[in-house]
Amino acid sequence: MRIAPARIANQGGPISDLRVNDQIRTKEVRLVGPQGEQVGIVSIDKALQLAADVDLDLVEVAPTARPPVCKLMDYGKYKYESAQKARASRRNQQQTVIKEMKLRPKIDKHDYETKKGHIVRFLTAGDKVKITIMFRGREQSRPELGRRLLDKLAEELSDLAVIESAAKQDGRNMIMVVAPIRPKGEIKGGGRKTGRDRGEADSADAPADDVTAEEAPEAAQAPAETPDATPDEKPAETPES
Repeated sequence: MRIAPARIANQGGPISDLRVNDQIRTKEVRLVGPQGEQVGIVSIDKALQLAADVDLDLVEVAPTARPPVCKLMDYGKYKYESAQKARASRRNQQQTVIKEMKLRPKIDKHDYETKKGHIVRFLTAGDKVKITIMFRGREQSRPELGRRLLDKLAEELSDLAVIESAAKQDGRNMIMVVAPIRPKGEIKGGGRKTGRDRGEADSADAPADDVTAEEAPEAAQAPAETPDATPDEKPAETPES
C-alpha cells in the first residue's frame, strides 16, 4: 500500500509534495547531511538509520533526481520556517491597484477639472490610473480629440505621474495608463495636523495684542482716568428763560 506524501501548505503559496522517512520508496538515495554536507549515495536503510542516530527526519527534497536527493533535517522546524517565510513574503509584497477614469472627448471644463482631481487623488495614494476616452457616434471619426485630451492630461500630471502605457486606440475607446512617480511604499500618510499642531499654528497666526510685554507693567501702573466731575459735583442744568 502506497503512503500518501506529506503536503506542506505555504499559507497561500504553492503546495509542495515531500516524502518523509518511511514514505520514501527508493532503494538508494543521495544523502545530504544536516549542515548541507554531501554524504554520498547510500541505501535507504542506511539513510534511515543515520537519521535515527541524530534524531532527525529523512526528507526527500529532489524526488526527480536519479537517485533522489534526501536531506537530514528537523521536519517540523522546516515546516514552521517555510510558513514564516511565506508570511513575511506576503507582508512585504505590494499589491498594484489600477484605478480607471472615463472621459468623453468633448468634456466640459468643470467635469474635466473634477475628474482630473480624482486622478490626482489616485496617484497621490500610489495607485496607477487607466484613463479611458470614450467615443460615440460621429466622435469615432475624430480620434485626435481624444489624443489631444490625453496629451493635455499627461502634461498637467507630469509632476505626479509618468506615462506607463502611451495612448492607443482600443475599439471605440482610447486608453492611456499613468503610474505615480513615487512607489506606493514610499508614500507616507500625513498632511493632517494633530490637535497640538493646529493649536501651535493657531497661536502663530493669532494677531499680537496692542500692548507688548514691556509696556504691560506701565499700563498696569498707570492711574485710571477720572472724570472731570462726579455725578454729585456736576452742576444742575437751568431751564432756559
